[in-house]
Amino acid sequence: MRSFAAIDFETANEQRTSVCSVGVVIVRNGEITDSFYSLIRPEPEYYCYWNMKIHGITFEDTVDAPIFPDVWCQIEPLIEGLPLIAHNKSFDESCLKACFRMYQMDYPEYEFHCTLQNARMLLKGLPDYKLYTVSAYCGYKLENHHHALADAEACAQIALRIMVED
Repeated sequence: MRSFAAIDFETANEQRTSVCSVGVVIVRNGEITDSFYSLIRPEPEYYCYWNMKIHGITFEDTVDAPIFPDVWCQIEPLIEGLPLIAHNKSFDESCLKACFRMYQMDYPEYEFHCTLQNARMLLKGLPDYKLYTVSAYCGYKLENHHHALADAEACAQIALRIMVED
């Protein structure tokens, strides 16, 4: 796959609608051409200890952040016509769909691919298939893991190395 948008969400709590940050990396013809990052005011607006421990985002960080529809208005033109890729797409795709439902937005049935599923099929013998492990195997050092933009970039690098055009 040579052109796509890698996307990653972080959530504030156990609710899929509680996205508190998003990172997007745009790849066109095999090259990273753009990226986008934003904090998002989650809905519902509370933070679980374990989520904060993972990504470090707190209520204070997002209290003045834009809501999902305002952020998506900035992302939508960047990803137009591109398939989306995530590492563990079931999580990120479910977050995206939940937010669209929450804000009563029409979901355009994005084409979604998964680097986690592809890695499990193509890269045999790894100790696990976590984003950090797979990106390291692919020669990309993931720094700042669980920052949505860093994770989206790692996902893009994995996709560029293991996913091929059908």
